[in-house]
Amino acid sequence: MSMNVYYEQDADLAVLQSKNIAVLGYGSQGHAHALNLKDSGMNVCVGLRTDSSSCAKAREAGLRVENVADAVKWADIVMVLLPDQTQKSVYDNEIAPNLKKGATLAFGHGFNIHYKQIVPSADVNVIMIAPKSPGHLVRRTYTEGNGVPCLIAVHQDATGDAKKIALAWAKGIGGTKAGVIETNFKDETETDLFGEQAVLCGGSAELIKCGFETLTEAGYPPELAYFECMHELKLIVDLYYEGGLSRMNYSVSDTAEYGGMTRGPRLITSTVKAEMKKILEEVQDGRFAKEFIDECNGGYKNLNSLRDSNGNHPIEKVGAKLRGMMSWLKKK
Repeated sequence: MSMNVYYEQDADLAVLQSKNIAVLGYGSQGHAHALNLKDSGMNVCVGLRTDSSSCAKAREAGLRVENVADAVKWADIVMVLLPDQTQKSVYDNEIAPNLKKGATLAFGHGFNIHYKQIVPSADVNVIMIAPKSPGHLVRRTYTEGNGVPCLIAVHQDATGDAKKIALAWAKGIGGTKAGVIETNFKDETETDLFGEQAVLCGGSAELIKCGFETLTEAGYPPELAYFECMHELKLIVDLYYEGGLSRMNYSVSDTAEYGGMTRGPRLITSTVKAEMKKILEEVQDGRFAKEFIDECNGGYKNLNSLRDSNGNHPIEKVGAKLRGMMSWLKKK
């Protein structure tokens, strides 16, 4: 299936220039969207709880700050960049009662719309602009005159120009300099959750821990195990990022290339792929979403236990000691 990709000439910032824009949240993505749009000449307000520690940061950056309800009342476009688990409550209590007819409700991730935690009225646009990068890079690349790739999607087009608004927003944060891909809320949400769980945050972390444990249980020094199984992974990931699997294999030694190609499939077997398919099914049918929402509503008992267990893993202790010796990391 071919995908539509858009660049600078395909988006018009004038679409936003007469609009009042509210960005709800001032975390990693929130600060980047708000500051980039402000620097692109837009009329931006940040919506936060009155007791939020981010209020001072946003004001220091030169942004107008209002409570969420007032920001929504004022706005023609409302971008919701709050944690997935808090969006429904904020929407029900502060966004929905104050959202103008014909306004645009925007998201940076499709979770709450796709799983119907939030069901907006038919008289508003519902769009998504999702940078494929952490917020600090969205901001930094913009200040350098560049941008990061973005996804856009239109879930509901009440006014007939929802896609133009999404493209203009992507341009305002720098995305059209890198390329903007059109998708839908379902595909963005399901691929994002699967990637996080099976590869990026779940799969990679477990692979690292198992490798570390295998070496240390065999009597090797934990410091060597840390460097081999965690520290050097960044070098490999950077090569993937620059040029894919081929770039990595070209750059490493023949020994590493042969060892990786012959032993990797013994490790990541058809059994692992079968489990990945189960994980994807749980994302697709909503079981994971329900489990996560129940976990949040139950006070994060399992999550807090997992955080404690992860934080106490030996690789975290030896890693903290070694990273403390790395002067270049202190600068960051």
